[in-house]
Amino acid sequence: MALPDEAIGQIKAMILAGELRPGDRLPPEKELSERLGLSRSSLREAVKALEVIRVLDVRRGDGTYVTSLRPEVLLGALSFVADVQQDSSVLQLFAVRRMLEPEAGALATARARPGDADRLRGLLAEVGPGTGVDALVAHDVLFHRSLCELAGNDYLTSLLDSLSGSTMRARVWRGLMQEGAVERTLTEHRAIVDALETGDAELVRALVTVHVSGVGQWLERALA
Repeated sequence: MALPDEAIGQIKAMILAGELRPGDRLPPEKELSERLGLSRSSLREAVKALEVIRVLDVRRGDGTYVTSLRPEVLLGALSFVADVQQDSSVLQLFAVRRMLEPEAGALATARARPGDADRLRGLLAEVGPGTGVDALVAHDVLFHRSLCELAGNDYLTSLLDSLSGSTMRARVWRGLMQEGAVERTLTEHRAIVDALETGDAELVRALVTVHVSGVGQWLERALA
C-alpha cells in the first residue's frame, strides 16, 4: 500500500511542529481530513499504512494514537516512505545484488566443506515464527554474509556486504508490510542450505536469484 505523498508531508510537519507528540490521540477522522485537505478514504489509507510502520496505534473503540516512539524515530519512518517513493535508486541496488549474489552462492557451493551447511542451519535455528522484523532483517544480513564468505573472495564479500546494508531499510519496510515475511524468508534460506549441502551449484544459483529478487520485485510493485 502506497502512502500518499501529501499525507506524509503534512503528518511529518505536524510532528515537527509539535502538534502531534508521542502518545497523542489524533483528532476525529472528519476533523482531521478537513484540516489536511484529504478525502476521508485517503486519510484511512494513510492511517492504515502508518499503523503498519508503527507510527500510529489504532485502538479499536478508543481512537488512533501517535505511538510512544521517540520523535526522531517517527520522523525516520515517515522519511523512509517518502524517500522510497521519490527515489527508485534502491531498485538498482537490488539489481546489482541479483547479478552478484547467485554467483557467490554457486561458488560457495563448489567450495563448501563438511560442516558448512550445519553452521548455516545454526543461523536458521535462531529465528522463529515469533521473531520481530528487526531481528529477521539482522538474520537475513548475517545469513547472506555467511553464505558469501564461503565463496572465499574477500572483495566480493565486502562489496555484497555494502550492497546489503544499503538495502536494509527496504527489507525492513517489506517485513513490516508483507504478511508471513519471517516464514517466507526462512523457507527460502532452508532451501538454499539444502541445495548447498547436496553440492548443486546451479540450484543454489537459481534459489538465490529468486530469493534476492523477491524484495526488489515487491518494492517495485509498491512504488508502482
